[in-house]
Amino acid sequence: TQELSRDMHEAIIERCQKRGILFMSTPYDNESVDLLDDLGIALYKVASTDANNIPFLEYMASKGRPIILSTAMCNLDEVVASVAAIRAAGVNDLLVMQCTGSYPAPGDQANIRAMNTIADACDVAVGYSDHTPGMVAAIAATAMGANAYEKHFTLDRGLPGPDHRASLEPGELTELVRAVR
Repeated sequence: TQELSRDMHEAIIERCQKRGILFMSTPYDNESVDLLDDLGIALYKVASTDANNIPFLEYMASKGRPIILSTAMCNLDEVVASVAAIRAAGVNDLLVMQCTGSYPAPGDQANIRAMNTIADACDVAVGYSDHTPGMVAAIAATAMGANAYEKHFTLDRGLPGPDHRASLEPGELTELVRAVR
């Protein structure tokens, strides 16, 4: 919700509904949480930068919607505390995403096995938010039982900004989906 107006959100939600796509958006403040709640979104996605912002997580959880929590920038104790705060605020429908905060993240920093550590420590469904180049981490995370997988995509990796370099272009995304399936 950082860059999109209410009208833009409504247009994207309508397009997603027509195409059978679940719309999600990441709020960065309470006002954005309220906007998304008012728009009737199905769930919230928490950015890694807010993964240990307990008051914000509690506010978001107070809306009663499922939450996907990305965990780059967090140690295990912080993840455990965040999950506990979300649950204490009434949300048990929660998915925690292992994530490495580098863009792009070198393959040797993927730390995919952290999904298992998080699942054991928090008794929660886990997934993998992938910032590594290519498809190796996707296939490994899927084989290791990820309940969800996230990968950025772009129309052109040469565009400015950090996300594009760690993203797949459309043909690569198609290939990734085939490989994971």
